[in-house]
Amino acid sequence: MCGIIGILGSTPVAPRLVEALKRLEYRGYDSAGVAALENGAIGRRRAAGKLANLETELAASPLPGVSGIGHTRWATHGAPTTGNAHPHATDKVAIVHNGIIENFRPLREELIKAGHSFASETDSEVIAHLITEYLNKGQSPEQAAIAAVRRLEGAFGIAVLFAGQDDILIGARKGSPLAVGIGDGEMYLGSDAIAVSPFTTRVMFLEEGDIAVLSRAKVKVLDANGMVAERQVHTFAGGAAAVEKGNFRHFMQKEIYEQSETTARTITRYVNANDESVQMPDLDGVDLGADSAIVIGCGTAHYAGRVAEYWMEQYAGIAVETDIASEFRYRKPAFAKKSFAVFVSQSGETADTLAALRYCKEQGLKTLAVVNVPESTIWREADARLPTLAGPEIGVASTKAFTAQLSALAALAIAVGRARGTLSSQEEARLVHALMETPRLIADALKVEPEIEVIAQELAQARDVLYLGRGVHYPIALEGALKLKEISYIHAEGYAAGELKHGPIALIDEHTPVVVVAPHDALFEKTLSNMQEVNARGGKLIVITDAAGAVACAEIAQHIIMVPACDPFVAPLVYSIPIQLLAYLTAVQKGTDVDQPRNLAKSVTVE
Repeated sequence: MCGIIGILGSTPVAPRLVEALKRLEYRGYDSAGVAALENGAIGRRRAAGKLANLETELAASPLPGVSGIGHTRWATHGAPTTGNAHPHATDKVAIVHNGIIENFRPLREELIKAGHSFASETDSEVIAHLITEYLNKGQSPEQAAIAAVRRLEGAFGIAVLFAGQDDILIGARKGSPLAVGIGDGEMYLGSDAIAVSPFTTRVMFLEEGDIAVLSRAKVKVLDANGMVAERQVHTFAGGAAAVEKGNFRHFMQKEIYEQSETTARTITRYVNANDESVQMPDLDGVDLGADSAIVIGCGTAHYAGRVAEYWMEQYAGIAVETDIASEFRYRKPAFAKKSFAVFVSQSGETADTLAALRYCKEQGLKTLAVVNVPESTIWREADARLPTLAGPEIGVASTKAFTAQLSALAALAIAVGRARGTLSSQEEARLVHALMETPRLIADALKVEPEIEVIAQELAQARDVLYLGRGVHYPIALEGALKLKEISYIHAEGYAAGELKHGPIALIDEHTPVVVVAPHDALFEKTLSNMQEVNARGGKLIVITDAAGAVACAEIAQHIIMVPACDPFVAPLVYSIPIQLLAYLTAVQKGTDVDQPRNLAKSVTVE
């Protein structure tokens, strides 16, 4: 989750780029850089480390010019070095990029054959060279940028500066947010509104697939189909919270939509895209080749741990036990001789989880924390840690923190499989490739919101709702029920689909909506049988599935929410999106306080 800023200005641009980057440093602080036009040529200043290092570089070697772009980086492809820092440039183009370019390897090979030389290890550099290739073929800057963007696969936000073109700046958005700031004789481009807020109160938010062509006088937006589109200009008279919320109604909605970006940031922290392998940080003696593991958390974090249980047992062959932190230490658990404990927490301050961690340490277990807040208590006290990199989560009901936890735990499962020798390098590469596709799939899954809004109008009238799932999707059903309870106050329960006939089926009648998480995977036929049982008793089926599953259950489902087909390994991340949207939109229909539901707190620091 890197930070992007672009300015078509009337005064020296470098200090203003740095000012904006300071507001974006929470998005990344491995390196930073700026580029500006010096007498029509592209000049760059870059530095590894904190933004202060870039300021030192600019003090020693000032960068003139009134048009420029800037970037603060969280390292993904390539180490956090000056050579890998953005902006990346050729003699004709400079770009900054946030996200993942999934097809960068074949594009890079194609461009090398065409005579291009690469100076970095990043996926981002291919964008600059691809645009340059189209410029070399005689296309205009706008044509070249559009042609290049249309060939990129993945989730990304991009800003492009052109040599010799002082009055054009191009931005493109697919999966990663991008905002246009409109000034008086100036234009701005930022990865979120807070980047441009020091310069203007008028902000336009680009939509999925948009390409924006900026000059100082106007903004032209092309939609995903290449048609000129109108985008609303919002005026923010003041208040940082309003700017940060952007054009979203609630923080929860904004955070749901950030998940393409936040999962990308977390996934790329733990994988090497060049050789499609997992790279773990120093785990301070945590033996991933152990005989067993314990995964502990509360609420949503516990459900993330239960997904990890399926992953680690299936792909790593390790015995895994999951438990609720508040119950764990009171039952005086017994531990295997070779075991490690994983603790999952958004805040890193959850009292029950912290107490369980301390108990495990007292028993001599090595501890590994999956935490979203650096330097929190759980972060400090664990032997090792896997940051989830979701960024600040304002909504009390967790969304992006949950999928970031799943992202880190998926990488951990692969690492455990490799350490135990149960995953071949080929299978590791397949799973990593699937993970790298996830941000794009999440962006695609978000497109179902209009259909879910219609379903939510009906669901808001329900008194009770059941959620069903099999295998790794059983915890996703539990999480779906929890989300609905938390913010809509509708009673909901999640069950393993196979348990339906062992009691819960007694609850089903024509007034009972049943939400089924059912990708067309190896367990689909069994889940379909459970759906038939619901249908026979008049229950209202809301099925979340893919295209193949939709065909199979078309005659019995009242509603089908169709998400993109994906590798079964990453399906829990993709299917989390519609269950979050369903809960959110139902709560909106009921008029509840979505961001601050009654009786709940973001961080539970008491038992």
